[in-house]
Amino acid sequence: MSQFRSLWFTAAIAAIIAGSPAFAQEDEGDEDEAQTIEGFTEEFETIDGLFPLYRNPEDGALYMEIAADQLDDEFVYFTYAEDGAPRTGLFRGQFRDNRVLTFARHYGEIEISAENTSFSFDEDNALSRASSANITRAPLAVLEIEAETEGEDDAPDRFLVQIDSLLSGEDLSQIKPNAPRGPGAEDAFSMGRLSGDRTRVLDIRNYPENTDVVVEYVYTEDSPRNGGGAEITDARAVAVTVQHSFLALPEDGYEPRADDFRVGYFGQRVTNLTDTSVTPYDDVINRWRLVKQDPTAEISDPVEPIVWWIENTTPVELRDIIRDAALTWNIAFEAAGFSNALEVRVQPDDADWDAGDIRYNVLRWTSSPTPPFGGYGPSFTHPRTGEIMGADIMLEYVFMTNRIRYSELFDVAGLSQWLPAEQLAEATGEPVIEHDHDAHGAMCNFAEHLQMETLSGVAALQAQGATSVEVDELIRQSLHYLVIHEIGHTLGLMHNMRATSTISLDDLANGETVTGSIMDYPALNLPTQDDASVQYSQETPGPYDIWAISYGYNPDTEALPALLEQSTDPALAFGNDADDLRAPGRHSDPRVMINDLSSDPVSWAGQRVELINDTLRTLPENFEIEGETYQPLLTSYLVLSGQRFGAANVASRHIGGIYNNRSVVGQPGAETPFIPVSREKQEQALDVLDAALFGPDAFAAEEAYLDHLQRQRRFFDHFGTDEDPALHDRVFNQQRAVMAHLLHANMLERMNDARQYGGEYPVADYLQDLTQVVYAADIRGEPNTYRQNLQVEYLRRLISIVGDGDYSPVARSAALAAIHDVKGWVGPDWMPDLMGSREAKAHRAHLRALINAFEG
Repeated sequence: MSQFRSLWFTAAIAAIIAGSPAFAQEDEGDEDEAQTIEGFTEEFETIDGLFPLYRNPEDGALYMEIAADQLDDEFVYFTYAEDGAPRTGLFRGQFRDNRVLTFARHYGEIEISAENTSFSFDEDNALSRASSANITRAPLAVLEIEAETEGEDDAPDRFLVQIDSLLSGEDLSQIKPNAPRGPGAEDAFSMGRLSGDRTRVLDIRNYPENTDVVVEYVYTEDSPRNGGGAEITDARAVAVTVQHSFLALPEDGYEPRADDFRVGYFGQRVTNLTDTSVTPYDDVINRWRLVKQDPTAEISDPVEPIVWWIENTTPVELRDIIRDAALTWNIAFEAAGFSNALEVRVQPDDADWDAGDIRYNVLRWTSSPTPPFGGYGPSFTHPRTGEIMGADIMLEYVFMTNRIRYSELFDVAGLSQWLPAEQLAEATGEPVIEHDHDAHGAMCNFAEHLQMETLSGVAALQAQGATSVEVDELIRQSLHYLVIHEIGHTLGLMHNMRATSTISLDDLANGETVTGSIMDYPALNLPTQDDASVQYSQETPGPYDIWAISYGYNPDTEALPALLEQSTDPALAFGNDADDLRAPGRHSDPRVMINDLSSDPVSWAGQRVELINDTLRTLPENFEIEGETYQPLLTSYLVLSGQRFGAANVASRHIGGIYNNRSVVGQPGAETPFIPVSREKQEQALDVLDAALFGPDAFAAEEAYLDHLQRQRRFFDHFGTDEDPALHDRVFNQQRAVMAHLLHANMLERMNDARQYGGEYPVADYLQDLTQVVYAADIRGEPNTYRQNLQVEYLRRLISIVGDGDYSPVARSAALAAIHDVKGWVGPDWMPDLMGSREAKAHRAHLRALINAFEG
């Protein structure tokens, strides 16, 4: 017991001594030095910039310094994928998050939050004092302060936080895409779970105005469902690389420009919660900051031009085409008052910066194994003002080749261009992948369309005996168009899918203008046998583009109302992706369309079908090459027959169509907002469908060589799949895709509604005409097998409409009448069927059985 008291006494004395002022002061001094940033990071590597970074050379731990005057200020946060694999949903150059972040101190921690930029308040309104009510920020992460340094007033003015855990997880930004859904989703490639142990910082780029950190994220799956394709080295561990950028806000002086629905700019959605109007929108457009060197001059060079760099990975032979295409936008900027607004330079081979440096706007070029695009033009902005802070153009070399993914035959057939995701997944078994239409042109898949157009154009020219020089010119014009189109997105412009409607058929044959806007998805303007030569695609910004750039960039704000008044000029017609009629049941204006041409697209579609069929008949002469496989013949057939299907879609959208005109009340030259397509034009569209997809001779052009359509074998790629060309599946899916529009409940109801304001085509008359197209030519004779499939499917759909409450009673009555028409052609059960072959009789018996089951 005495020994215990002795030990206790000794410990107590030691504690008293340690607590004396002399000893306490020494300990405090040591602790203070250990907690200063200078002391804490003395042995660390220092990387100065907007947020100074420190790296521990022993374990690689990364720390960020935040100044007190940066707390509660706003910064732009931006991420993009430096590398990935399309199967993962991430690919090189993919722009991702673009938001406003703040850093706030809460005792011993730094909190990082994303701010809501979707609402505004008038400062003079008392309600602005409650501007935070029910509008939440998003606290993304909380980091412990590891060290801090006091300023001159003895208050902490710099704080140090470790950011490894922040960057190795998904707190700042969701890296892994959402799982696919719908048919085929269970077979989609899965990235698995994030492995924090394997995720690591690859690179640090720090500059006065931005801090960039490149992170390789590793996702693991112990038992992956599939290998993910050749670009996935091992599906058990998949690495993707993402750059996180923290950017200082641009300098003051930028004047946001209001959005107007008559001009197509990407922008920032802002709702004014103190505005009492029915449209309380403070939306602003995305655009670059351009300031005249001479504000008094009508046309002046900008203080700082928009500078584009051609990446040194770009094939040398293509650089002049890319440069010339980019510089054509200066034509539009001159109308806005700027000369030399765009400059193009080539990145030196020995440049000390790479294309991932967001301080540079780069025209990048890659050649990927499974490219997700042929061209892609995103930008990033200040979310509060719409000021564009940087941009890239991603170009894929696949656009210049004949390489397509033959395993995706439905895509080559063109279904993906015309069906909504859900219907495409049902037809192909591929999973539904969601896309963001607001992501600065991220949804632009124009290159995919243009590649198919180019391949079909090459086939058509070769079939007409064109020279290699003429073929090369078509390819040059296509690449030129692609570059102009994608740069247009980086200038802020949306698609304009209505622009082809401004050019007449005569002008297509004789002029240099193919479309009113470079932002459209036009078909290539191919020559007929009678045309010596034509302009294949647009080479300069069109009238709409020049007008739109004037609205977005003209520094004279007093000129803007007069510019907007011009929107009713037919040459300036505009309609974006939200208006286009490519998908069944969505939207109404057939002029807002993809892969079409001319102010008379139905007549153009008829001509295009004839041209494609003429080309199809001659394919073996040009694409069966001695000593080679049949793959070139198959590829040309797939592309051309897909283009024929596309022309049929263009014509079909005029059935039930309503022209939708953008204008304000009282605007000079404005047409009525809604004008139904004439009955005559709708009936003409049915004639085109008869020739392209539905008629007895629709697929006669390729009959002579169907037994030659063989894919080139490659190891075991054909294992588990049929090797034959699956002709009926292909045709049947195309027919059903068009029928999805022709019998859609929304379209039939629109036809019914249109009769109240000028429509002349009753649903019952329309279905009677369509039924004639499907059956009349051969129902009592010998329908070919394509027609048999079509006739059964059409009858099934009519029967379904009658019992479907989503259809109006008027449409259901019209469908019932059409069923009775079919019954009259095939005859009742009691009447002997003496006409034609056993196959024809069996077919008619099938139709009768469907009708009998329906009638009960």
